Amino acid sequence: MIFFTGISNISHASKVDYSFISINRLIGKRKRKSDFEAKTWIMDSGAFSQVSTYGDHHLTAGEYAEEINRWSRCGILVRAVAQDYMCEDFILDKLGRTVEEHQKMTINNYVQLELIRERKEIDVPIMPVLQGYEPEEYAKHVQDYGSSLKQNAWVGVGSICKRNSNPESVIDVLKAILEIRPDLRLHGFGIKKTCLQDSAIRDRLFSADSMAWSFKSPKKEDPKEAIKYRNRILNMPVQSNFL
Repeated sequence: MIFFTGISNISHASKVDYSFISINRLIGKRKRKSDFEAKTWIMDSGAFSQVSTYGDHHLTAGEYAEEINRWSRCGILVRAVAQDYMCEDFILDKLGRTVEEHQKMTINNYVQLELIRERKEIDVPIMPVLQGYEPEEYAKHVQDYGSSLKQNAWVGVGSICKRNSNPESVIDVLKAILEIRPDLRLHGFGIKKTCLQDSAIRDRLFSADSMAWSFKSPKKEDPKEAIKYRNRILNMPVQSNFL
């Protein structure tokens, strides 16, 4: 499994081998203008903070594509995460929407970005995102994507970061997805040590990311703490709790 370290201070991206950086860090109130050094990284669409606060993404698909192009010259940008919509109950209640609506909106945004990429306007591959809350909802979302999910696609699994204290629920979601499409390479957003130490989760993930190191570390601005956390994740003993 490849572990991407969540980075909030852009100057630290060059210190870790694999970093996960939100577009919010690049286009926020203090919009960044200069390039930054990085190794291998994924650009996140900033969906959670944007949708939970404003109900939608700040950028249109075309504007997001422009940002992807802009920052793709920094390090090795291997994927840009599609602009998805979370399906946790508190989000849906706040916005007055349903799981089905957010799933459709997620697919529509991915399709728009793929059309832009097919026109050669961006070179970076887009990471589609599977959404839902119950395992069967994720399974249906896989089916709704249809042929848009290419063979062996690298796919993000959304709305699971709040379930780190309940690894079994994460396993159920991953199983439901892979039962339909065992070829998919799954990325777990915001997966912490509690889940990653379980082989039933770890073995089903191709990659994962987390910023948990910065929440618990008294030295949030020290990239050495990020490196230590990543090493602990990669080297910790794996248990078989739920198979």
